Amino acid sequence: MATYKGIQGFSIQNLSADPSNPIEGQVWYNSTSNVWKVEEATTAGAWASGGALNTSRGRAAGGGTQTTGLYFGGLNEANTNVLAATEEYDGNSWTSVNSMNTQRQLLSGCGTQTAGLAFGGLEPAPFTNLAATEEYNGTSWVNSNNMVTSSRNGAGAGIQTAALAFAGTSDGANPLSPSITQEYNGSSWTSSNPLNTGRTSLAGLGTQTAGLAFGGQPNITATEEYDGTSWATSPGSLNTGRSELGGTGIQTAGLAIGGNTGAPTFQGVTEEYNGATWTTVAPLATGRGWASGIGNTTAALAVGGESAPAPTSTEEWTGAGVAVTKTITVS
Repeated sequence: MATYKGIQGFSIQNLSADPSNPIEGQVWYNSTSNVWKVEEATTAGAWASGGALNTSRGRAAGGGTQTTGLYFGGLNEANTNVLAATEEYDGNSWTSVNSMNTQRQLLSGCGTQTAGLAFGGLEPAPFTNLAATEEYNGTSWVNSNNMVTSSRNGAGAGIQTAALAFAGTSDGANPLSPSITQEYNGSSWTSSNPLNTGRTSLAGLGTQTAGLAFGGQPNITATEEYDGTSWATSPGSLNTGRSELGGTGIQTAGLAIGGNTGAPTFQGVTEEYNGATWTTVAPLATGRGWASGIGNTTAALAVGGESAPAPTSTEEWTGAGVAVTKTITVS
Protein backbone atom coordinates (compact mmCIF):
# COMPACT_ATOMS: atom_id res chain seq x y z
CA MET A 1 0.00 0.00 0.00
CA ALA A 2 1.28 3.44 -0.90
CA THR A 3 2.11 5.73 2.00
CA TYR A 4 1.91 9.52 2.26
CA LYS A 5 5.70 9.63 2.58
CA GLY A 6 6.08 7.44 -0.47
CA ILE A 7 3.85 9.73 -2.54
CA GLN A 8 5.00 13.13 -1.22
CA GLY A 9 8.55 12.28 -0.20
CA PHE A 10 8.09 13.36 3.43
CA SER A 11 6.14 12.41 6.55
CA ILE A 12 3.42 14.42 8.28
CA GLN A 13 4.86 15.98 11.45
CA ASN A 14 3.32 15.34 14.85
CA LEU A 15 3.69 18.65 16.72
CA SER A 16 2.53 19.86 20.14
CA ALA A 17 2.12 23.40 18.75
CA ASP A 18 1.64 24.90 15.31
CA PRO A 19 4.94 25.79 13.57
CA SER A 20 5.91 29.46 13.82
CA ASN A 21 6.64 29.84 10.11
CA PRO A 22 4.73 27.20 8.14
CA ILE A 23 5.08 27.18 4.36
CA GLU A 24 2.23 26.96 1.88
CA GLY A 25 1.14 23.33 1.44
CA GLN A 26 2.61 22.16 4.75
CA VAL A 27 0.46 19.62 6.64
CA TRP A 28 0.88 18.65 10.30
CA TYR A 29 -0.92 17.06 13.24
CA ASN A 30 -1.36 19.22 16.36
CA SER A 31 -1.24 16.70 19.22
CA THR A 32 -2.38 19.29 21.78
CA SER A 33 -5.65 20.17 20.06
CA ASN A 34 -5.87 16.76 18.31
CA VAL A 35 -6.53 18.18 14.86
CA TRP A 36 -4.92 18.05 11.43
CA LYS A 37 -3.83 21.39 9.97
CA VAL A 38 -2.67 22.75 6.64
CA GLU A 39 -1.13 26.02 5.49
CA GLU A 40 -2.90 27.27 2.39
CA ALA A 41 -3.29 30.49 0.46
CA THR A 42 -6.54 32.42 0.66
CA THR A 43 -8.47 32.66 -2.60
CA ALA A 44 -10.17 35.95 -1.67
CA GLY A 45 -9.69 38.66 0.91
CA ALA A 46 -11.91 38.57 4.01
CA TRP A 47 -12.58 40.36 7.29
CA ALA A 48 -12.48 38.62 10.68
CA SER A 49 -13.04 39.79 14.26
CA GLY A 50 -10.13 41.31 16.15
CA GLY A 51 -9.63 42.62 19.68
CA ALA A 52 -12.04 45.19 21.12
CA LEU A 53 -11.07 48.78 21.91
CA ASN A 54 -10.97 49.80 25.55
CA THR A 55 -12.79 53.04 24.69
CA SER A 56 -15.65 52.91 22.18
CA ARG A 57 -15.30 55.79 19.73
CA GLY A 58 -15.22 57.07 16.20
CA ARG A 59 -13.89 60.14 14.39
CA ALA A 60 -10.39 59.18 15.53
CA ALA A 61 -7.14 58.58 13.60
CA GLY A 62 -4.64 55.76 13.37
CA GLY A 63 -1.37 54.45 12.03
CA GLY A 64 0.95 51.47 12.04
CA THR A 65 0.27 47.89 10.95
CA GLN A 66 -2.15 45.06 11.73
CA THR A 67 0.14 43.77 14.49
CA THR A 68 1.50 47.15 15.68
CA GLY A 69 -1.46 49.51 15.42
CA LEU A 70 -1.98 52.97 16.92
CA TYR A 71 -5.38 54.65 17.46
CA PHE A 72 -5.89 58.10 18.99
CA GLY A 73 -8.39 60.88 19.65
CA GLY A 74 -12.03 60.74 18.61
CA LEU A 75 -15.55 61.14 19.97
CA ASN A 76 -17.04 58.78 22.54
CA GLU A 77 -20.00 56.49 21.94
CA ALA A 78 -22.51 58.85 23.56
CA ASN A 79 -21.23 61.79 21.47
CA THR A 80 -20.65 63.72 24.70
CA ASN A 81 -16.87 63.68 25.15
CA VAL A 82 -14.04 64.56 22.78
CA LEU A 83 -11.07 62.35 23.55
CA ALA A 84 -7.30 62.44 23.74
CA ALA A 85 -7.11 58.71 24.51
CA THR A 86 -4.48 56.58 22.75
CA GLU A 87 -4.40 52.80 22.34
CA GLU A 88 -1.87 50.36 20.89
CA TYR A 89 -2.68 47.04 19.16
CA ASP A 90 -0.41 43.98 19.25
CA GLY A 91 -2.29 41.83 16.76
CA ASN A 92 -4.63 40.46 19.44
CA SER A 93 -5.68 43.16 21.88
CA TRP A 94 -5.67 46.92 22.50
CA THR A 95 -3.82 48.54 25.41
CA SER A 96 -4.44 52.08 26.66
CA VAL A 97 -1.30 54.21 26.74
CA ASN A 98 -0.51 57.90 27.33
CA SER A 99 -3.06 60.34 25.94
CA MET A 100 -2.48 63.18 23.50
CA ASN A 101 -1.94 66.68 24.89
CA THR A 102 -5.00 68.05 23.06
CA GLN A 103 -8.46 66.46 23.00
CA ARG A 104 -9.77 66.32 19.44
CA GLN A 105 -12.16 64.56 17.06
CA LEU A 106 -12.29 64.54 13.24
CA LEU A 107 -8.49 64.67 13.21
CA SER A 108 -6.01 63.17 10.77
CA GLY A 109 -2.98 61.05 11.46
CA CYS A 110 -0.30 58.77 10.04
CA GLY A 111 2.96 57.07 10.93
CA THR A 112 3.77 54.02 13.05
CA GLN A 113 3.22 52.76 16.58
CA THR A 114 6.60 54.18 17.64
CA ALA A 115 6.55 57.29 15.43
CA GLY A 116 2.99 58.52 15.03
CA LEU A 117 1.65 61.90 13.98
CA ALA A 118 -1.66 63.61 14.85
CA PHE A 119 -2.78 66.87 13.24
CA GLY A 120 -5.83 69.05 12.84
CA GLY A 121 -9.26 68.14 14.15
CA LEU A 122 -12.03 69.76 16.14
CA GLU A 123 -11.55 70.63 19.81
CA PRO A 124 -14.29 70.57 22.48
CA ALA A 125 -16.40 73.69 23.05
CA PRO A 126 -16.13 76.28 21.57
CA PHE A 127 -15.66 73.74 18.75
CA THR A 128 -12.83 75.45 16.94
CA ASN A 129 -10.83 73.79 14.17
CA LEU A 130 -7.29 72.90 15.19
CA ALA A 131 -3.91 73.38 13.56
CA ALA A 132 -2.15 71.63 16.44
CA THR A 133 0.35 68.88 15.61
CA GLU A 134 1.62 66.18 17.97
CA GLU A 135 4.30 63.50 17.55
CA TYR A 136 4.18 60.11 19.31
CA ASN A 137 7.46 58.38 20.19
CA GLY A 138 6.07 55.05 21.33
CA THR A 139 5.56 56.30 24.88
CA SER A 140 4.25 59.86 24.93
CA TRP A 141 2.98 62.69 22.73
CA VAL A 142 5.03 65.86 22.16
CA ASN A 143 3.68 69.09 20.66
CA SER A 144 5.18 70.22 17.36
CA ASN A 145 4.62 73.21 15.06
CA ASN A 146 1.11 74.04 13.91
CA MET A 147 -0.29 73.42 10.44
CA VAL A 148 -0.38 76.37 8.03
CA THR A 149 -4.19 76.08 7.88
CA SER A 150 -6.37 74.60 10.60
CA SER A 151 -8.58 71.78 9.37
CA ARG A 152 -11.02 69.05 10.40
CA ASN A 153 -12.64 66.22 8.39
CA GLY A 154 -9.51 66.01 6.26
CA ALA A 155 -7.19 63.14 5.40
CA GLY A 156 -3.55 62.30 5.99
CA ALA A 157 -0.79 60.11 4.61
CA GLY A 158 2.90 59.42 5.05
CA ILE A 159 5.19 59.07 8.04
CA GLN A 160 6.14 61.25 11.00
CA THR A 161 9.01 62.94 9.16
CA ALA A 162 7.29 63.25 5.78
CA ALA A 163 3.53 63.65 6.13
CA LEU A 164 0.73 64.90 3.90
CA ALA A 165 -2.50 66.62 4.98
CA PHE A 166 -5.23 67.42 2.49
CA ALA A 167 -8.81 68.62 2.13
CA GLY A 168 -11.29 68.85 5.01
CA THR A 169 -13.23 71.73 6.48
CA SER A 170 -11.19 74.82 7.24
CA ASP A 171 -11.93 77.99 9.15
CA GLY A 172 -12.19 81.12 7.08
CA ALA A 173 -12.31 81.12 3.28
CA ASN A 174 -13.98 78.23 1.41
CA PRO A 175 -15.12 76.41 4.55
CA LEU A 176 -17.28 73.70 2.93
CA SER A 177 -15.16 71.83 0.39
CA PRO A 178 -11.55 72.99 0.52
CA SER A 179 -8.84 71.53 -1.63
CA ILE A 180 -5.92 72.61 0.56
CA THR A 181 -2.78 70.46 0.71
CA GLN A 182 -0.02 70.74 3.30
CA GLU A 183 3.29 68.92 3.76
CA TYR A 184 5.16 68.20 7.01
CA ASN A 185 8.93 67.62 7.12
CA GLY A 186 9.20 66.38 10.69
CA SER A 187 9.35 69.90 12.06
CA SER A 188 7.15 72.35 10.16
CA TRP A 189 4.30 72.54 7.65
CA THR A 190 4.27 74.19 4.21
CA SER A 191 1.45 74.68 1.69
CA SER A 192 1.41 72.71 -1.55
CA ASN A 193 -0.76 72.53 -4.67
CA PRO A 194 -4.49 71.93 -4.11
CA LEU A 195 -6.69 68.98 -5.00
CA ASN A 196 -8.65 69.17 -8.24
CA THR A 197 -11.90 68.37 -6.40
CA GLY A 198 -12.34 70.07 -3.05
CA ARG A 199 -13.95 67.76 -0.54
CA THR A 200 -14.46 66.93 3.11
CA SER A 201 -14.98 63.68 5.07
CA LEU A 202 -12.75 61.81 2.61
CA ALA A 203 -10.03 59.19 3.03
CA GLY A 204 -6.36 59.17 2.16
CA LEU A 205 -3.38 56.84 2.08
CA GLY A 206 0.14 56.45 0.75
CA THR A 207 3.19 58.65 1.21
CA GLN A 208 4.12 62.31 0.85
CA THR A 209 5.36 61.68 -2.69
CA ALA A 210 2.77 59.08 -3.69
CA GLY A 211 -0.51 59.90 -1.98
CA LEU A 212 -4.11 58.99 -2.76
CA ALA A 213 -7.33 60.91 -1.99
CA PHE A 214 -10.76 59.35 -2.54
CA GLY A 215 -14.40 59.69 -1.58
CA GLY A 216 -15.84 62.52 0.47
CA GLN A 217 -18.97 64.61 0.62
CA PRO A 218 -21.35 64.57 -1.17
CA ASN A 219 -20.84 60.87 -2.04
CA ILE A 220 -17.83 61.59 -4.23
CA THR A 221 -16.33 58.73 -6.28
CA ALA A 222 -13.39 60.69 -7.69
CA THR A 223 -9.86 59.51 -6.88
CA GLU A 224 -6.75 61.67 -7.10
CA GLU A 225 -3.06 60.78 -7.00
CA TYR A 226 -0.33 63.02 -5.58
CA ASP A 227 3.25 62.87 -6.89
CA GLY A 228 4.91 65.07 -4.31
CA THR A 229 4.06 68.25 -6.18
CA SER A 230 0.57 68.15 -7.64
CA TRP A 231 -2.65 66.12 -7.81
CA ALA A 232 -3.90 64.29 -10.91
CA THR A 233 -7.36 62.76 -11.26
CA SER A 234 -7.19 58.98 -11.60
CA PRO A 235 -9.27 57.27 -14.31
CA GLY A 236 -10.39 54.84 -11.60
CA SER A 237 -13.32 56.02 -9.47
CA LEU A 238 -14.84 54.32 -6.44
CA ASN A 239 -17.69 51.97 -7.32
CA THR A 240 -19.66 53.29 -4.35
CA GLY A 241 -19.51 57.04 -3.77
CA ARG A 242 -19.42 57.78 -0.06
CA SER A 243 -18.06 59.98 2.68
CA GLU A 244 -16.83 59.29 6.23
CA LEU A 245 -14.81 56.30 4.99
CA GLY A 246 -11.47 54.88 6.07
CA GLY A 247 -8.44 54.15 3.94
CA THR A 248 -5.08 52.44 4.19
CA GLY A 249 -2.26 51.11 2.01
CA ILE A 250 -0.10 52.65 -0.69
CA GLN A 251 -0.92 54.47 -3.93
CA THR A 252 -0.76 51.30 -6.03
CA ALA A 253 -2.41 48.98 -3.49
CA GLY A 254 -5.01 50.58 -1.25
CA LEU A 255 -8.23 49.83 0.63
CA ALA A 256 -11.35 52.00 0.98
CA ILE A 257 -13.27 50.90 4.06
CA GLY A 258 -16.88 51.52 5.09
CA GLY A 259 -18.41 54.98 4.90
CA ASN A 260 -21.72 56.78 4.59
CA THR A 261 -23.89 57.00 1.47
CA GLY A 262 -26.55 59.13 3.16
CA ALA A 263 -26.91 59.65 6.89
CA PRO A 264 -27.41 57.55 8.84
CA THR A 265 -26.71 54.71 6.41
CA PHE A 266 -23.29 53.36 7.35
CA GLN A 267 -21.75 50.93 4.90
CA GLY A 268 -19.65 47.79 5.20
CA VAL A 269 -18.50 48.05 1.59
CA THR A 270 -14.76 47.53 0.98
CA GLU A 271 -12.93 48.36 -2.24
CA GLU A 272 -9.36 47.63 -3.32
CA TYR A 273 -7.28 49.92 -5.56
CA ASN A 274 -4.51 48.58 -7.82
CA GLY A 275 -3.13 51.90 -8.99
CA ALA A 276 -5.66 52.28 -11.79
CA THR A 277 -9.08 50.87 -10.83
CA TRP A 278 -11.19 50.07 -7.76
CA THR A 279 -12.64 46.57 -7.23
CA THR A 280 -15.34 45.74 -4.70
CA VAL A 281 -14.20 42.98 -2.33
CA ALA A 282 -15.59 41.33 0.82
CA PRO A 283 -17.52 43.75 3.07
CA LEU A 284 -17.03 44.51 6.75
CA ALA A 285 -19.12 42.49 9.17
CA THR A 286 -20.28 45.76 10.76
CA GLY A 287 -21.20 48.73 8.60
CA ARG A 288 -19.49 51.81 9.99
CA GLY A 289 -18.59 55.39 9.23
CA TRP A 290 -15.62 57.35 10.55
CA ALA A 291 -13.61 54.13 11.02
CA SER A 292 -9.83 54.26 10.81
CA GLY A 293 -7.96 52.05 8.37
CA ILE A 294 -4.56 50.72 9.43
CA GLY A 295 -2.08 48.50 7.55
CA ASN A 296 -2.09 47.43 3.91
CA THR A 297 -4.00 45.33 1.38
CA THR A 298 -2.41 42.15 2.72
CA ALA A 299 -3.08 42.73 6.42
CA ALA A 300 -5.26 45.62 7.57
CA LEU A 301 -7.43 46.81 10.45
CA ALA A 302 -10.77 48.63 10.49
CA VAL A 303 -10.98 50.27 13.90
CA GLY A 304 -13.84 51.95 15.78
CA GLY A 305 -16.15 54.29 13.91
CA GLU A 306 -19.85 54.89 14.17
CA SER A 307 -22.66 52.44 13.57
CA ALA A 308 -25.50 51.91 16.01
CA PRO A 309 -23.95 52.57 18.46
CA ALA A 310 -20.29 53.44 17.89
CA PRO A 311 -18.47 50.09 17.99
CA THR A 312 -15.56 49.05 20.14
CA SER A 313 -14.90 46.33 17.60
CA THR A 314 -11.86 45.85 15.41
CA GLU A 315 -11.95 43.87 12.18
CA GLU A 316 -8.84 42.32 10.63
CA TRP A 317 -8.42 42.06 6.87
CA THR A 318 -6.48 39.22 5.25
CA GLY A 319 -5.85 39.82 1.56
CA ALA A 320 -6.13 37.32 -1.27
CA GLY A 321 -3.15 35.01 -1.70
CA VAL A 322 -2.02 35.28 1.91
CA ALA A 323 -1.02 31.99 3.54
CA VAL A 324 -3.25 31.07 6.48
CA THR A 325 -3.46 28.06 8.80
CA LYS A 326 -6.64 26.03 8.51
CA THR A 327 -7.96 23.00 10.36
CA ILE A 328 -8.62 19.93 8.21
CA THR A 329 -12.11 18.61 8.91
CA VAL A 330 -12.51 14.83 8.61
CA SER A 331 -15.49 12.55 9.06
